[in-house]
Amino acid sequence: MAAPLPFAESEVRLLTALLEARVSFMIVGLSAATLQGAPVVTQDVDLWFDRLGDPAISQALRTVGAAYVPPSILNPPMLAGAGAELFDVVLRMDGLGTFPSELCHCIDIPLGRHKLKVLSLERILASKEAANRPKDRLTIPVLRDALAAMSIARPPAKSRKSKPKPAKRARPRRTKN
Repeated sequence: MAAPLPFAESEVRLLTALLEARVSFMIVGLSAATLQGAPVVTQDVDLWFDRLGDPAISQALRTVGAAYVPPSILNPPMLAGAGAELFDVVLRMDGLGTFPSELCHCIDIPLGRHKLKVLSLERILASKEAANRPKDRLTIPVLRDALAAMSIARPPAKSRKSKPKPAKRARPRRTKN
């Protein structure tokens, strides 16, 4: 049985609305690390969208009483309204590739009948190392320890010995008479 997610009902509604609208996004940062069992604390949930201009984002948010607030000179893009207080919009991840190239590094975490894309702990660590901000340097050892503990707890993958393929028999050639 999966552990309960650390979201309030309004936050689950917001995430579910995005998933039902088929918005392409993932949870990144320390909130993603926490969802994978890393013993870290954060005050927000970072959402990385594939296409921030996707009209489905605003439509989905409206269904739950929230809105997308585009960036201005003084403010980054953000979500506002019901259930949106916890969420921050991330435009890029230091040291990582583009959104589409990082999507294959996500794990799926169940959220109701949907699957929530969460960036893998390995990729979060790579981003924290690349950003190298003071607050990141504090969490890097914890993330490394969490990865090491997860690899110990994870049973090794069974190696499959590939069976040699039988040699193809040559078919006799037909010759024209």
